[in-house]
Amino acid sequence: MSTLKDKQAESKKVWLLVTIASLGYFVDIYDLIIFSIVRIQSFTDIGVPIEQMRVKGEFVLNMQMGGLLLGGIIWGIIGDKYGRLKVLFGSILLYSLANIANGFVGDVWQYGIIRFIAGIGLAGELGAGITLVSESMHKSKRGYGTMLVASVGVLGAILAYFVSEEFNWRTAYFVGGGMGLLLLLLRVGSFESGLFKEQDKKDVPKGDFRMLFTDKGRLKRYINCLCIGLPIWFVVGVLVTQAPEIGKALGASETLSAGKGVMFAYIGISIGDVLAGVFAQILKSRKKVVFICQLIIIGSSLWYLLSTGITANKFLVLAFIMGLGVGYWATFVTISAEQFGTNLRATVATTAPNFVRGALIPSTVVYGLLVDSFGIVPAAITMVLVLSGIAMYSLTQLEESFDKDLNYLEE
Repeated sequence: MSTLKDKQAESKKVWLLVTIASLGYFVDIYDLIIFSIVRIQSFTDIGVPIEQMRVKGEFVLNMQMGGLLLGGIIWGIIGDKYGRLKVLFGSILLYSLANIANGFVGDVWQYGIIRFIAGIGLAGELGAGITLVSESMHKSKRGYGTMLVASVGVLGAILAYFVSEEFNWRTAYFVGGGMGLLLLLLRVGSFESGLFKEQDKKDVPKGDFRMLFTDKGRLKRYINCLCIGLPIWFVVGVLVTQAPEIGKALGASETLSAGKGVMFAYIGISIGDVLAGVFAQILKSRKKVVFICQLIIIGSSLWYLLSTGITANKFLVLAFIMGLGVGYWATFVTISAEQFGTNLRATVATTAPNFVRGALIPSTVVYGLLVDSFGIVPAAITMVLVLSGIAMYSLTQLEESFDKDLNYLEE
């Protein structure tokens, strides 16, 4: 009887971890995109001339991106050296305080510096959460846990949209920071990954980022993990965000709303993350699910980019379908975590999503060159086909990780 009670207690603790990771990612996504939503309103309020908003906006966004890239490495190393929980709660604390500070900025330089700090904080939560959940749940069911983390998390984007519609931009930042601080109260009863505690006793390199580059096989694995996520942020960051420009090129009768498009895309991503997790369990394969997602991305993107005279309603429907296609974000991070041993797992799971976010920068540079040469629609079609093609090839180079035993080390 005591054994049954112990199992029930253990199960409750595991689901508490899933809840914390899910809500942490919810706040993470809210804080990640809030600047893009309130950029115009906040810049107007602090006196940025309208002709400078694009350039100043790129500066602040790049500062946030720089923080994400640096933070991915920092938190990943901390996660493998000192524990996943320290990263989970440390990152939440940092980005929460930074977002509260964002509500008090008075000029663009303050804005950029604080978004850089927020970016460092935002870099850690998802990788730590996915790693902790993956290592704490039974191998046959961990897909459900990571699915819930992502599906609940991306709903933060929808909340960010509605909060920004109803309240002042400063209040929107305060809401994000406040939610994070409230979330820290849930740390009571949470526990560290058993696999981490087991490997922590062993004399092996832990969180050594250089290990990813000192072995050809390991480096190839890491690059292939990154490549399977390449289409995700291009679809959201370019195809949906640049809807007004793409709509104009397609001869749309009215200006397409990027804000509404992002909201519908994130609804699709949330549902897509659930479906990806469920189908991975049914098919006993994460690779097959990601391959199916690539086909959806290609099909829906071509439908969108070949829709001459597209209407606003049709765009929102297609934004939702494209969101379903890129809704393998949690599956992508889970695959990355499952490809590496316990002493490098948090480093990979934390750096991979942030490096994929950062890969949007070279992707948009290439896209810009193609736009100059061939026009916006042919350029977008080319980029979608190339990025999804790379993702599908990289997928074939990775081993199937579903139901894989994660109790091993990288030597």
